[in-house]
Amino acid sequence: MTSGTTTPGTTPGLFDPITLRSLTVPHRGWVAAMCQYSCDPVGAPGVPTDWHLVHLGQFATGGAAMIITEAAAVSPEGRISPRDAGIYNAEQVAAWRRITDFIHTQGTPGTLTGIQLAHAGRKASTYWPFSRLHGSVPEAEGGWETLGPTGEAFDGYAAPRAMTEEDILAVIRDFGEGARRAVEAGFDTVEIHGAHGYLLHQFLTPLVNTRTDGWGGSEEARFRLTLEVIDEVRGNIPAEMPLLLRISASDWVEGGLDGAASARLAAKAAEHGVDFVDVSSGGAVAHVRIPVGPGYQVEFAETVRAAGLPTGAVGLIDDPEQAEGIIREGKADVVLIARAALRDPHWWLRAAHVLKRELAPVPQYQRAGSFGRTR
Repeated sequence: MTSGTTTPGTTPGLFDPITLRSLTVPHRGWVAAMCQYSCDPVGAPGVPTDWHLVHLGQFATGGAAMIITEAAAVSPEGRISPRDAGIYNAEQVAAWRRITDFIHTQGTPGTLTGIQLAHAGRKASTYWPFSRLHGSVPEAEGGWETLGPTGEAFDGYAAPRAMTEEDILAVIRDFGEGARRAVEAGFDTVEIHGAHGYLLHQFLTPLVNTRTDGWGGSEEARFRLTLEVIDEVRGNIPAEMPLLLRISASDWVEGGLDGAASARLAAKAAEHGVDFVDVSSGGAVAHVRIPVGPGYQVEFAETVRAAGLPTGAVGLIDDPEQAEGIIREGKADVVLIARAALRDPHWWLRAAHVLKRELAPVPQYQRAGSFGRTR
């Protein structure tokens, strides 16, 4: 369920609100999830640190309406790397709560935040990007056995163990428990990570999921795990809380997922309680040539939007006028930025000034007048 508060007969813009279930987000400029690989892998595995507080907090002071956290694993073996965040124990809940409490105090009304629930599947237990090493972390060095739809490895990584029925049902329960903990940690919404070649995407795409049981083969069977995870998560969050789903709308490979299949998935997801689809692409298989350019994934958000759910566009959206045009032209309902936010953590305040819209800086910045007219 989505609505806005723009004048009847007009189309919303970047700085108009959007309502999902009972949650009204002040504007449509959000922060996309960005993994930071900054947890202590030995002393406090999966526990967010001061780095996460500062990294995410800067976007709240910079005017973002909604901040989606990095992928938070729903189990230890679901982490992408030993340094990834989690949401599978009480210590992690307390650390996330410190961060959500701070974010909620910034802006008028306070900035909102959602957590991205994830399981990396066969792409888990890898070295973090700024390590000098690549590939899978051996168990002797803190790595672990990974899981996948089959025993086929992602290129350059260790082969996973093909998941049994019991493994699959356990993962579904883990997503539900992660959602319950996310509510306890103070998040305003939950996003299920079904993109970028991680576990749910591995089951969704025929490029990876070659199972012949009830969890693979036909499109219906390949969609099954994601839809059952949605059901489990929906049952562990309040009825009024919106549920988001991130997908890779295209594998960029013939025979893989495409926009039409992703629109069908979105329609099914809506029937199971998803309110918004965060549309990305790629990641299922290695060595794929993607024609990257400004707004290169927006067309997928537009295609999925036609299925009837509001969507978010992401991917090289840097310019305020570009972001405004995407919303005004009905190609997506929300714009999520990442790289542009890293370059300018106050992107939204600057964008509001460029677009001649009102967005008040936090009180500490108002005297400086650096972002144009203040209230």
